[in-house]
Amino acid sequence: MKVQQAVGFWGVAFAFGVTMAGTTLPTPLYPLLQREFGFGELASTLLYAVYAGGVIAALVLFGRASDVLGRRRVLLAGAACAALSAAAFLSGAGIAALLAGRVLSGFSAGLVTGTATAALGELHPRGNQAHAGLVATVANMLGLGCGPLLSGVLAAVAPAPLQLSFLVHLALLAPAAGIVWRTREPRPAEAGARFRIVRPVLPAEVRPVFLPAATAMFSAFAVFGLVAAVEPSMLVRLLDVHSPVAPGLVVFAMFAASAGGQIVSRRVPAARALPIGCAVVLAGVAGLAAAIGMESAAVLAAATIVIGAGQGVAFRGAVAAVGSRTPDDQRAGTMSSFFLVVYLGISVPVVLAGAASARWGLRASALAFAGVVAVLLVAALLATGSRARSAA
Repeated sequence: MKVQQAVGFWGVAFAFGVTMAGTTLPTPLYPLLQREFGFGELASTLLYAVYAGGVIAALVLFGRASDVLGRRRVLLAGAACAALSAAAFLSGAGIAALLAGRVLSGFSAGLVTGTATAALGELHPRGNQAHAGLVATVANMLGLGCGPLLSGVLAAVAPAPLQLSFLVHLALLAPAAGIVWRTREPRPAEAGARFRIVRPVLPAEVRPVFLPAATAMFSAFAVFGLVAAVEPSMLVRLLDVHSPVAPGLVVFAMFAASAGGQIVSRRVPAARALPIGCAVVLAGVAGLAAAIGMESAAVLAAATIVIGAGQGVAFRGAVAAVGSRTPDDQRAGTMSSFFLVVYLGISVPVVLAGAASARWGLRASALAFAGVVAVLLVAALLATGSRARSAA
């Protein structure tokens, strides 16, 4: 039984990573898509915005669905949305198909993030919630990082750069969905229960740790959103780097550094990990601003890795802090509320920055964005540092 449970645990982690990889596949392809379909920077920002809107809508509307209907059903629905998103990109039907594909990709992320995180906690063979949370966050970050690496490399070395990566993603989704289908249901559907849409939940037990964790995650993921949405254009227009491999590698390095930060800090108490992570991200944001001012791709890459490492430390601490206080019967709903804050951070500031770049230019808007995020990080650092001192 333990062997079967372990297979299910790692299978869900694999499906989680594969689904999340699909959400970042288009990142290095935006300059190619702009040339192919003739749209500008504002349309690229809109593609990012509708993706984030899809995530937020799924989290708000269906965040508690797996608590009622079971984990497997919702995970399979997320995989189906990911497959439909890939099909939309493969259709070549223009900007409307791209927008539909990004909305579906957002739905897939919104359905899977909270559900997979909860399922891994329930499927862990030894019931180790800390290890399950670490695996969930690492699978999430590595999946997000492998998407742009895959599409960037294939766009540079293989034919059909706007199609091949989505075909590969479909090929990976098939076994991922099969594994989920065969995995034991960690939370069976409630007898006679009918799903209804309710507002996101935040149990009273979680509220004392949720606000500082949410402040830190909003700030850290705002920087992630900037890198994922704007850095490909920044490399091309400001730093004269045209290879699609470059943005793919840089974004992958950021997410890989996030996974590394989580693993290295796994023994650091959550209350201490949050302020440490915020401080490291703040240093990375300063490096990002310096890279833009110096027009240095090397400094930009180094700053991105520092940002990733700091975000990983803070993210692991935030998930551990929230997860440890969450009642079992409200786990998916609570984690969906947590990821709602994450995706608000990763989307709303970036959309504003994209609108600003259309009016004042990419360089000025990126520098202004870095300044605003630095202020948010200082606020998060003060909030989480105060809580860490109280815990000590």
